[in-house]
Amino acid sequence: MEIAVGGNRELNPTTHIATQTSKRALEPVERVSEIWFGLIMVLTFTCSISVNQAGRQEVRTLLIGAVGCNLAWGIIDSFMYLLGCFVQRGTAIAKLRAVRNAPDPGAAHRVIADALPPALASVLSPEEFEVMHLKLNQLPEPPRRPTLTMKDWLGAGAVFLAVFLSTFPVVIPFLFINNVRLALRLSNGVALLMLFLTGYAFGLYADHRPWRMGLWTAILGSALVGIAVVLGG
Repeated sequence: MEIAVGGNRELNPTTHIATQTSKRALEPVERVSEIWFGLIMVLTFTCSISVNQAGRQEVRTLLIGAVGCNLAWGIIDSFMYLLGCFVQRGTAIAKLRAVRNAPDPGAAHRVIADALPPALASVLSPEEFEVMHLKLNQLPEPPRRPTLTMKDWLGAGAVFLAVFLSTFPVVIPFLFINNVRLALRLSNGVALLMLFLTGYAFGLYADHRPWRMGLWTAILGSALVGIAVVLGG
């Protein structure tokens, strides 16, 4: 729910309602998450290659499977992104109506507090809640039903590309190197580097020890891939 205080300033800019502002098509942590997910998916294929038994045809089949799997998951993930945007916007509209239809200011304040992060809501005074209440009542009437915007579709496209394109740096060594053992080592090295970089980005975004986050993300990602391979994933 978007709550504006004084012009276009937003206390919790997560959904586009009647205030004509919205979050970016895909937030940085979401982009990194999608890349990380795509890496895990493709690694479950490349790590299942037997360097002693796999020939070029077997490798080609596995690579087609890896690319196809990430293509399918990119489509599924982009659909889930759109579904999440739709539900989020519908929830925000319902909360805005709940504020406007509240029987008394106290009830309206409680709805607003539920829509805010707990730490932020805890430091606001009743007078500040009432300012937000009055501002929300001045907004244009929200749409009757939630709809998807162009930014939602762009975000879904970004989700698809993040999942799908994350496949290629890992599979490129197999396309140009005939030695399966060497190609696998280079592929795993690229994958570990990318896992580390996604963790580093998580650390920067969370403002928490990027190098350590990168190392732990690479370790965790490798462990998840190992579990998936053992379980037949």
